[in-house]
Amino acid sequence: MANGGEEHSVSVDKANKFIENLSKELQELYSYRDMFFENHPIEMAKNKHKYVEEKKDKLVEKFESVDVDTEIPFSLRAQFQYLKGRCYNVSIKYDARATQSLSKAVKLNPHMVEAWNELGECYWKNINVKEARACFEGALKHERNRITLRCLSIILRQEAGAKKDGEATQMILKSVEYAKEAVSQDTADGQSWIILGNSYLCQYFTVSQDPAILKQCMSAYKQAYTDLIARGQPDLYYNKAIALKYEEKYSEALDTFNRACDLDPLWMPPDRERTKLRQFLASAVDLLRTRGKIKCKRLANMLQSVDKKMLGDYLPDQFVTLGARRDVYLELVRINALQEGSNENKVILGRVVGSIHSENAVPFAFAIIDDSMKCVLVTAYNWAAGRGTLIGDWVAIPEPHLKSHNVVTPEMKYVFQSIRVNNPMKLFVNGRRVERAQIAGTRVSSTYEMH
Repeated sequence: MANGGEEHSVSVDKANKFIENLSKELQELYSYRDMFFENHPIEMAKNKHKYVEEKKDKLVEKFESVDVDTEIPFSLRAQFQYLKGRCYNVSIKYDARATQSLSKAVKLNPHMVEAWNELGECYWKNINVKEARACFEGALKHERNRITLRCLSIILRQEAGAKKDGEATQMILKSVEYAKEAVSQDTADGQSWIILGNSYLCQYFTVSQDPAILKQCMSAYKQAYTDLIARGQPDLYYNKAIALKYEEKYSEALDTFNRACDLDPLWMPPDRERTKLRQFLASAVDLLRTRGKIKCKRLANMLQSVDKKMLGDYLPDQFVTLGARRDVYLELVRINALQEGSNENKVILGRVVGSIHSENAVPFAFAIIDDSMKCVLVTAYNWAAGRGTLIGDWVAIPEPHLKSHNVVTPEMKYVFQSIRVNNPMKLFVNGRRVERAQIAGTRVSSTYEMH
């Protein structure tokens, strides 16, 4: 502890005023960064980080011009080191100087929650998840605040990816709980809504494919958009676009990826995902147009004799159970007889003519055709890698939901129809039901969540 002489050797009031001014300038720096697109055209996006760094450097000079030992009273040093570290940490990339200053701050005042949160974010930027989690959990012991809670939500989802299914599920659910609590503490904080939306998105794919969860996810993103700061964050649009892609709202997904790219042209994930989606759409159109490039004679041979046993449990004149519905009678119809949307009490039987090879492998997409010569894309979710269909397989799909896609971009127009299958266990392949062992969940993640 400092002695009384040290406190009297400097003017506490003067130092306090100096720190208040630095704090005000620091807040202005963060406002400049977070509200950049409220005050600048989108065309300046590629230079945003450069401009932020320039302003940061000027403020850093003021912090570094101070001799802490002689100019800052001991009682104010923790606050000064916290502000200094936060100034370094305004950058999107890791700055080791931030870690040094913030480590000093928490050493001087272990109860300073803001410093623990900021230090945790530093470790996160440096891909040191273990230390980041320790900081946030330490902060939580002192105070349950929204920043700590939402950061822990992110950490848990990050760590869940390396865990076994049971443990991963519990971590994802805990992540959702933390995010909900963060939102409850300040419903106007858009960043907390973004984290909640991301948590729901992760829960949807790893825990339960319940459409209600995806609806909650999209609702959270919508709420985040009402916050001016969150509205300028590229990760809001990136993660929303991922959700839209899985909802198969491809036009909206591309538009939303475009917005993420516009907001941060230097952040590569949105551009990569946008490119993958365009490639998927192009492959879908080509696969259906060429019918898998199978020659006409071979195609005719594949379809000339249909063995009804390939329908499995969906044989005509036989009642089946579909979900909670019992004694359902299914009528075998041709693909070209399907109507847009739901086709209750119908079943189709088609032969696989090809599939789309995708880096994501989600969904597993393949094309089927029947003797109507109508070819349609099937997008099957939760099918384990390497367990999908092969060319020539017979596939029976009960109550198929047909959707038409008309995606128009400046470069290309993608027009095709598809059938979505959320649960492959409803399918019969070559007369046999897809087994539970062939099912796998989908995991998604974002790398841009902390600010």
